[in-house]
Amino acid sequence: MQHAGDILIVEDHHDIAEMVCAYLEGRGFSVDYAADGHTGLRLGADNRYDAVVLDVMLPGIDGLEVCRGLREARIDTPLLMLTARDTLADKLSGFECGADDYLVKPFDLEELEARLRALIRRRAGSNQGDVLEVGDLRLDLRRHSVERAGQELTLTPIGFKILALLMQESPRVVDRRSIERTVWGDVPPDSDALRSHLYTLRKAVDRPFERALIHTVHSAGFRVADDD
Repeated sequence: MQHAGDILIVEDHHDIAEMVCAYLEGRGFSVDYAADGHTGLRLGADNRYDAVVLDVMLPGIDGLEVCRGLREARIDTPLLMLTARDTLADKLSGFECGADDYLVKPFDLEELEARLRALIRRRAGSNQGDVLEVGDLRLDLRRHSVERAGQELTLTPIGFKILALLMQESPRVVDRRSIERTVWGDVPPDSDALRSHLYTLRKAVDRPFERALIHTVHSAGFRVADDD
């Protein structure tokens, strides 16, 4: 069987962890396991994984702190949050910490696998070498960095992918389905996910500045443009 990727599972419920690990290993993944937040953060920072599956409620430090710690250490491994929480506020908290996707318990193992494969595929497809500029906004695909008016911006990995797509297509409008397909492939998350990511992206790119560059085009999609 072809190697599908290296995955870190951070989950304190041993029955769930064993079920997920056994399933993924049977599907060609190599899996490491951590039962608490501190161990998960250490493993995630010290090793190279293709994706991390991270429970929110963990002993030691919770999954949000683990996620934030990895992003602050500039670890850009795709992160999929596992949680029983299903409110928009909880999802926004996860995305703002740097999560790429959100799966609510109970979940199907087949869906978990599909989302992991989509995250891994999207990350591999984003390894391009180019610099994009719209107005005073500059995105470096190779360095994985974003600046506006000379100020470095901090984006989530999904936010970076969305912004890169919109800047590549600028000033054209990109419809919602095209954005979802670019970010998540053929298995998009629930309908709140893109809205949550766009909210977080706008807060980073537009809110601190005098004019907005990310525009909503009613019934059509979204665009990045310097209209002034």
